[in-house]
Amino acid sequence: VVVPHGNAVRLMDATDHWFGFGSDAVWTLFHSYAFDFSVWELWGPLLYGGRLVVVSYETSRAPDRLLKLLVDERVTVLNQTPSAFYQLMAADREDPELGARLALRHVVFGGEALEPGRLTDWYTRHADDAPSLVNMYGITETTVHVTHIALDEVTAATSAGSVIGVPIPDLAVYVLDEWLRPVPAGVVGELYVVGAGLARGYLGRPGLSSERFVADPFGAPGSRMYRTGDTGRRLADGRLEYAGRIDD
Repeated sequence: VVVPHGNAVRLMDATDHWFGFGSDAVWTLFHSYAFDFSVWELWGPLLYGGRLVVVSYETSRAPDRLLKLLVDERVTVLNQTPSAFYQLMAADREDPELGARLALRHVVFGGEALEPGRLTDWYTRHADDAPSLVNMYGITETTVHVTHIALDEVTAATSAGSVIGVPIPDLAVYVLDEWLRPVPAGVVGELYVVGAGLARGYLGRPGLSSERFVADPFGAPGSRMYRTGDTGRRLADGRLEYAGRIDD
């Protein structure tokens, strides 16, 4: 996937009003640099002048050791797949005194569907904003993140599905049927992404690029949209909910 450096820079700019990262932030490089989540983990401290803690493979597979590392290094920004965070939650539950010493400000979820109801256990020990738990749906072809929602205890307890929130300000998400027509709120359709985060295409694969990066029928001449292959619905309040893969 050909992603210009400028796409990563605009990702941080477009989300700055939500996070307000600064030079005092301490990030972790938890994921492999082959996983697009690492772009967010690496460019964040580089752009804002923060500190980056490189998590060893062994520690990344041992939730109790990760919890201790987060406390010892005073980490403030943690990026996790939901499945990894569920394991960290268990370690936090088993050692609440250590968990109470966390300096985390933001935990950002990505990479797979979140089950909000599983976070209720976390909220029995931690306040809504200490740290703030954020779900961000995204894809490599749209430069890591597409949407954002700040979660809280009420959302975790009441959300039946995987709520992914609203698009980043310089992106838009269409929910379309098989004829590329917008579907009504509450109806499942395929998710299409438009805006500044789109990659140029697939290196050396023009056929696949033209199949996935298609003309935007709602935009200016020459504009494109990315066909994600994911399905979702727009809720009555305008937020998006992830429903799965189109071939599920």
